[in-house]
Amino acid sequence: MIQLLSVAIVAGLFFESNQQTARGSDLVLLPKPGCWTDWFDRDDPSGTGDWETLSDLRNEYPGKICSKPVDIEARTLSGLTVAAAGDVIYVSDTTTGFVCRNQDQPRIKMCNDYSVRFSCPSFCKVCWTQWYNRDAPSGTGDWETLTNLRTENPGQICDSPLSIEAVTTDTLTPALSTGQTFFIYNQNEGLVCRNTDQKSGLCRDYKVRFGCPC
Repeated sequence: MIQLLSVAIVAGLFFESNQQTARGSDLVLLPKPGCWTDWFDRDDPSGTGDWETLSDLRNEYPGKICSKPVDIEARTLSGLTVAAAGDVIYVSDTTTGFVCRNQDQPRIKMCNDYSVRFSCPSFCKVCWTQWYNRDAPSGTGDWETLTNLRTENPGQICDSPLSIEAVTTDTLTPALSTGQTFFIYNQNEGLVCRNTDQKSGLCRDYKVRFGCPC
């Protein structure tokens, strides 16, 4: 049986104030109607426009967006809706993502800078595994692969994780905030940081956990 430490919204989802604690356990249920991701802003309109595509966002934020979003929402960094901003939008859907092209705007106007978020019902509730740290970067790097973790911890990780989270073991810094380059970092394969890919020549030591369906 999967060892479930907590029931929580996937990292990056907003918390609601109506938290409920299950009596007789340490499970905390944090419901979020709509189950929206965090807001993402990977581009700005200084080039050809503002390209917040799903493929690019998934590459830059692994595990933070579900495979089949049911809705998309965009707003300017100042908080305006798309309608209020008045820009001509090239695409805004749950397949491609959001694109505002400067060439489509009237009177040689640039697009506003937008952030986007996606509705992911599958992310409503996630049960996180414990933290795993099976390797250290003293060799070729830090290899926290899902295959090896399942072999060493049989029955503890679900077949199809929804999300992955990784932090450094010393300062608990999120992996994506360290500035290091990751050879692999997704919920299907785990995390691999290779020393040869780092400017310093050495990966930091990471621990990982996986979000599983409850």
